[in-house]
Order: sequence, then structure tokens, then C-alpha cells
Amino acid sequence: MGQDRLHALMARGTAFLGCEVAVLGGAMSWVSERNLVAAISNAGGFGVIACGAMTPALLDAEIAGTKALTDKPFGVNLITMHPDLSELIDVCARHGVGHVVLAGGLPPAGSLERIKGSGAKLICFAPALALAKKLIRSGVDALVIEGMEAGGHIGPVSTSVLAQEMLPEIADKLPVFVAGGIGRGEAIAGYLEMGAAGVQLGTRFVCATESIAHANFKRAFIRASARDAVASVQIDPRLPVIPVRALKNAGGELFTAKQREVAQSLDEGRVAMAEAQLQIEHYWAGALRRAVVDGDVEHGSVMAGQSVGMVSREEPVAAILAELMTQAAAALEKRAA
Repeated sequence: MGQDRLHALMARGTAFLGCEVAVLGGAMSWVSERNLVAAISNAGGFGVIACGAMTPALLDAEIAGTKALTDKPFGVNLITMHPDLSELIDVCARHGVGHVVLAGGLPPAGSLERIKGSGAKLICFAPALALAKKLIRSGVDALVIEGMEAGGHIGPVSTSVLAQEMLPEIADKLPVFVAGGIGRGEAIAGYLEMGAAGVQLGTRFVCATESIAHANFKRAFIRASARDAVASVQIDPRLPVIPVRALKNAGGELFTAKQREVAQSLDEGRVAMAEAQLQIEHYWAGALRRAVVDGDVEHGSVMAGQSVGMVSREEPVAAILAELMTQAAAALEKRAA
């Protein structure tokens, strides 16, 4: 009964993604690479490569490497402010990537048409209802609404509020995936009943056996509680830094210092605003790599969502997905009783 209801509620999402379970893997730089992405897709979910700051040549190799590990569908997440966005779109098109996820605000002119022209489905993030409606008008195929509980770059509004405000208005128009702070199946069931086509999870997959994140990085996740995942602070109002949620450590203070340094460069006219923002993005990419790849969890950036408190052990992706689906089905069965 619960299983049937779960499959029915996820049917729109699974049909859109071409997988068995309507769970998107959140694109986490350095973590969401071929091994984790293929594992999520092989387990019935939908893996998404985090392109992040990769060059077109690196993305090309990553997609090829993922294809060698799975014959199931997967997507690629591209960041709108990447200077080589156009070439990255071409790389995805050459590989016949079926779904492109664009993160970082409105798609630059022409990018939407080029992605859809390649035959790919386009998924965008909508942190506000007005932006969601604008994206729908411009022709995106699906939306992710992500609340501030998520790890990495975040908006100012919580997932539960966004879902209540947006799902009744837009869920009948296109598939909508809810993200941010989801750690158990009961929450997945709730959002599906509210009209979501599926969900997106990042933090929950970091400690998957197949994740290449450093043992120190995984240990930090397993030890952390929800309150340890805090948002970064903006130092200078002229530097529109999108807050980042990560585990509290010395790296947070280093970021504050970096912002001061970049703001001073702006003051002295040594850099333009666009360059200043790019410097901040590159800083994050480097800080994240230090933590994920090198295991420096003290000075690197340990990006994590507030659901980190629900990550208690290292286990295979298939076990994580199976547990979430069992919890979701049980919750639906209980509600129907």
C-alpha cells in the first residue's frame, strides 16, 4: 500500500529523470564526481556531476568516466557565472547528456536555447516564487526549490516555507524537486504529498561508501550535529557574497579575512566587481578541495547541510536510498490508515 502510493507520487519525477526513484543527487564540488554519480544512478536515483570550476577538458573526461561506470541516466550541474559556460554546454551536448542543471541565478542570454537545442532537459534553481515564474515563462523543463538548510551556497528562506509558498502555485506546471535539510524518508513523503515530483539530497550522500571524500571529511560529518552547520557571514554589502553553509571551523574565519582582502582591492580599484566575485568563488573551490580531497577539515571548507546530524555512518548509496524509500513508504501507509 505505502510502496504503491510512493511510486504513484514519484511517477512524474521518475518519468522526467528516466530513473526508478525520484531522488536527484545534489551537485557538490569535488564530491559529486564519477564514482558517487554513477553509484546514485546505478542504485535507481539520478546522479548529477558537479562541474563547479572544471575546465571543459576536465568536464569532458568526467562525463566519459561516469559513462564507463553506469549505463543509467545522469545529469551535469553547470554554474551560470563560469567564464567557459558556452564551451561546457557544448561538452554536454557532444556527450548527449540528457539533463543539465543550471545553478546561480537566471541563465545568461542564449544558454537556455542552446541547452534545449541539444535535446537536453533543463533544470534550474528557483529560490523565490517570482523567479520560478520567470524561469517557467522562459521555458525551463523542471525546477529545484532549495531552502537555507542545505549545504554550500544557500538562499535566505527555509525549505518548509518555500515548499508551502511555491508548490501550490507551480507544481501543476512542471516537475518541481524540493531540496535542503532532507535526511529521512518521512520528509520526502511529505513533500511528495504537497505536490513535489521528487527531492534532491546532497549531505546524506557524502558519507556513502562510494564517495571519494577524504576519511577526515566523512568523519567530520558523522561527528557533527545540525547546529554545527552554520552559514557564512557577509562582511561588505558591496560584495554580494552568497552565504555558504559549512561546518564551523577555522576555515570560516579565513573566509572572513578573504572577504576583507577582496573588499580592499575593490576600494583601491585594483579589481572590478565581476573579478571580485570570481575571486570569492575560486576561494570556495580551493577551500572545498582542501577539505574534501586533502582532508584538511580545519582550514578547508566542510560544506554541509543541517541534515548532517542524521548522517551517522558510512554505508553504500543503495542502502541509503533503500532506507529513505522504506521510511517514505511507511509514512504514507500510516497516513492512509
